[in-house]
Amino acid sequence: MAKTNSAGPRWVGIPVRVFAMTFLFTLLTFAVALLLSILGTVVYSQIKHIAPNLTFAYRHIAFPCAITAGAIVLALSLGMEIRNYRQRKALDGIARVS
Repeated sequence: MAKTNSAGPRWVGIPVRVFAMTFLFTLLTFAVALLLSILGTVVYSQIKHIAPNLTFAYRHIAFPCAITAGAIVLALSLGMEIRNYRQRKALDGIARVS
């Protein structure tokens, strides 16, 4: 019977995937929140007949949304990656025994 060379799951890739996904989702959240907040600020300034204050959109809306979403994505992706690693490790042990 031929033995297959299976290295098994490695934990080294977990932080790379977690931080890559966190960075991408944080950047995407910042971009979407900034777009919506700029549009909202412009509409508000047109209704009130005042000059639009776009720094408010950056500082008080988009940045806090991105930081909050980044923290949530970091926690969730870390939990999912650890769960997947443990599951792959268990399945690899079962496959090795049989």
